[in-house]
Formats: sequence, C-alpha cells, structure tokens
Amino acid sequence: MELTDIKQVYFIGVGGIGMSAVARYFLGQGLKVSGYDKAETLLTRALESEGVAIHYGAANVDLVPDAADDLLVVWTPAIPANFAELVKVQTGGYNLYKRAQVLGLISRGMDCVGIAGTHGKTTTTTITTHLMVTAGLHPHAFLGGIPRDFDGNYVHGDSDWVVVEADEYDRSFLNLEPTIAVILSADPDHLDIYGDHENMLETGFRAYARRVKEGGQLIVRYDIAHHFSSVEGIVNHNQSTSAPESTSVTSAFSSGEGLGERVLYTFGIGTGDYCAQNVRVEDGAFYFDLKEPDGHLITNIRTALPGRHNVENAVAACAVTRLAGGSEEALKEGLTSFRGIARRFETLLKTDKLVIIDDYAHHPTELEAAITAARELYPNRMIRGVFQPHLFSRTRDFAAGFAKALDLLDEAILIPIYPARELPIPGITSRSIFGLMLSENKRLLNDDEMLAATAELTDGVLLLLGAGNIDTHVAKIVAAHQNTLTNG
Repeated sequence: MELTDIKQVYFIGVGGIGMSAVARYFLGQGLKVSGYDKAETLLTRALESEGVAIHYGAANVDLVPDAADDLLVVWTPAIPANFAELVKVQTGGYNLYKRAQVLGLISRGMDCVGIAGTHGKTTTTTITTHLMVTAGLHPHAFLGGIPRDFDGNYVHGDSDWVVVEADEYDRSFLNLEPTIAVILSADPDHLDIYGDHENMLETGFRAYARRVKEGGQLIVRYDIAHHFSSVEGIVNHNQSTSAPESTSVTSAFSSGEGLGERVLYTFGIGTGDYCAQNVRVEDGAFYFDLKEPDGHLITNIRTALPGRHNVENAVAACAVTRLAGGSEEALKEGLTSFRGIARRFETLLKTDKLVIIDDYAHHPTELEAAITAARELYPNRMIRGVFQPHLFSRTRDFAAGFAKALDLLDEAILIPIYPARELPIPGITSRSIFGLMLSENKRLLNDDEMLAATAELTDGVLLLLGAGNIDTHVAKIVAAHQNTLTNG
C-alpha cells in the first residue's frame, strides 16, 4: 500500500503512546481517523478533542469500517491475538499494518533519524527533535513520551527530516531505512522475542545497522561499538573517504553527494568521536564540553536533565544535530531550554524535606541510572523507591539484575507485576526479585498498602519506578502529600 492511497485509517489500540502519534500524523494529513482502545485516558480524550472517533471497552466489530482499498488498519502487538476486531481484519481482506510498518511507510523517501537502544530512546528522540527544531531544521517527529516543549507526541515539520524511535521489540526497527541511525545501548532485553543476547545483537541491532542508507551515518555509544565493527558496508569515519564535515551534511544529502559507504561515529563521556568532557554539576544542572570528531570543542553546554546517562543521551542528540547541519549555538540554546518529558525522571513534588520523582525505568540498567541520578542530585538525602515490575518474562529473565539495582536504594517497596500483553508465568511474581535482594530495608506490598505507606513519608527522595500502570497511582501519592502540606 502506498501512502498516497490512504484516505481513512482505523487504529486497534489508538491510545498507546506510539499509536497516538501516528494517528495525529494522519489527522494532520486531513484523513478520517477512528479507532478502539481499552479505556479512556488523557491521551484518548485529547485525540477525541482533535477529531478521532474512539470506542472503548469490549470489541465491537460493527464499528470497524468495511474493508476498502483506501482504508488502512493499524494495530499494536499489545492487543491480544484473539481480540475480535483484530481477528476480523486479519481474516477480512483489510490493508493491515503494524505501527512499525506504518512508520516505515511514512518515512520512506525522507531523511529518517532512527534512534534505537534498550534504554534512552524516548529521551534522546525528544532531545534530538528539540535541538533540530531549535536549529531550524524543521523535522517531523514521532515521540514515545509526552514532551514539555511540544503540543503532543507528534511534531509536524516542513522538511524532509523525520525523527523516530527505532524500537527493537519484535524487530520493529527493521521497517526503517535511516539516513542517520543512533544506537544508544544494546543490553539483553525482549528475550521472549530474541532468545539470547547474541541473537538480539545479530538479528536485531546489527540488522538495523545494515538498514542505514548508503551515504548515511551510524552513531553508536563508544563502549558497544565493537559489536558493529564487522558489519559489512560500514566504515569508521577515520577510514572513510566520504565522511562529511559536521556542518555540511545537509547540503551533501540534498545534493545527492557523498553516497556510498555508511560511516560509523562513536559517542560517549570521556571517549568517542563525539565526546563529553569536563562534566560537572553546577547549581543543580549538568555542564559539559563537547569534543567533535575533528577536535573542535564546544564549551559550557548546560542541561538540566539529571544523571550522566542523560549527558550521554544529550551527546548523541548533539551528534545527530551537527551531522544534520545544526549550529553549535543551536546545541547550546536547545539543551538549555529543553524542559524534559513526562515520566522521565520527572520531579512532581519538591519541598525542603521531600522530593517525589516519577520515572519510566523498567530494566535493571534504567533502575540503576535513575537511582544513581537521584543520589548525585540529592547526596545527603534518604533515597526510597517504589518499583512495579513490567512483564512476567522480563521479571523472570532479569530478577537478579532488578534485585541488585534495587539494593542501591535506602528503602525499596515492590508492588505486583504489571502484565501488559502477557499471561502469568507460574512461579514468577514480584517476590522473585524480592527474595534475591540483599537489603533488609525492603517491603513487598499490594497497591493499596503501597499508597498508605508512601502517604506516611515525611522526608527524603521518593522514586516511583516502572513502565506499567504505576502512573495511575502517582497522582494519588502526590495529592496525599500536597494535602498534608496544605492542611499542615
């Protein structure tokens, strides 16, 4: 199906963060958009206000439009395989695409920036979009979070640039053909899909690297770059005969020059072609100097994003923006003005005694990063955390890693697993993590007990961690403490 053939779109699972961004894109194209979701949320209400007709609850096959040549049906793997609406379109001759396939369709023929990695995709995609907008590059963007600097999770641009999260789940990112590809991390994850880490690297991330267009760039975190040294058709920029200067890539792309080899750049802190140096914390913000591949130094870059992992994310975003033609002034202005993303180390309450921070962390590496960032920002405070594991399979595969990360907290509270798309796995519960923790200051609670326990806190830092529906409890936790402050 060609993009120009589409006149109407139906979404099965329209309220998902990625699905809703695609729905907004088609709305912006003047198409008729409708869909289904399990329950009404802030996102679905916003979509309805913008013109999307949505129904909720049980499947209703009568509300699915009749199959037609100009109708595209988009679905997400989060929908159960036996869901009646999905079964109808799978067996009824519909043009049925996964969201990842639609992103490939939309970005075909454009200069796509695909940002991949087991951690940091949403933050880095959003920073990159903000920097490119600040630089006057006017990209389209499909974001996996709710940014503070844009009206929604789809950003409409008027150039050939499009910025997307390149998701490794279900090998979704293999639908893209990026002009600039970023790989932030490649830790073991989604082993229900890949089986083992090596297969994840080969059939996932290295396969994604092979999708980079001829003449394009691959930007990889320095300490995992060795995984990509043998990928055919990719050369290190030091060995390249056509690696562009940082500020001249846009003209090279638009003129068709420099096609051929795919060029590898690395990034990191203290090392890499794009390298953060002199990293320090001043007045509650991180500062660093950025060394570029030719040795040029951009000094005194400021970002309020917490944690050194976010300095790395910022460096990757800077590398993309510079390769796309952005100025160093745009980098400095954009990072200073960037206001962050909902549920990415988002400070929800801050008093002299108590700080409450909400974070999407759902992998051991992400937990460790969030906890470490909290310690760096609040070195003299007690750091507590509530963690909701996400997926039975991920809990089974990484229980020891979760336990080790949670042991970094002064006090940990675990609540039941959020299953998302999965059925229970016998013997796998939050206790699987709890039993492996070495810390004695830990509690295993249900949701109501957790709400009561967090309401009693009076000081320190409270981290609310997880990718499930823990966000539905966040407002209650914050409200309880705001009431305490108001009522004395």
